[in-house]
Amino acid sequence: MLTSIYTFAIFARVLFSWIPLAPDSPVTVVRTWLVRITEPVMGPLRRALPAVQMGRVALDLSPIVLIIALQVLVAGFLLGCGR
Repeated sequence: MLTSIYTFAIFARVLFSWIPLAPDSPVTVVRTWLVRITEPVMGPLRRALPAVQMGRVALDLSPIVLIIALQVLVAGFLLGCGR
């Protein structure tokens, strides 16, 4: 269940990154909280992965890689418990 909540937090962070927010907006508190809980894992991953350039836009692949890694970790744990 924790991995599902963390995956949701990653998705929410990605969505909030697309929306411009005023610094005094109440939603900024939520975005700041999401960054605080996801950045300890996404930051090092972002630094390790090269950004994909698409024209003038750089695409950050760290959320996608992190979600896939979480899913593989959970699947491996669940399959390992069945032994």
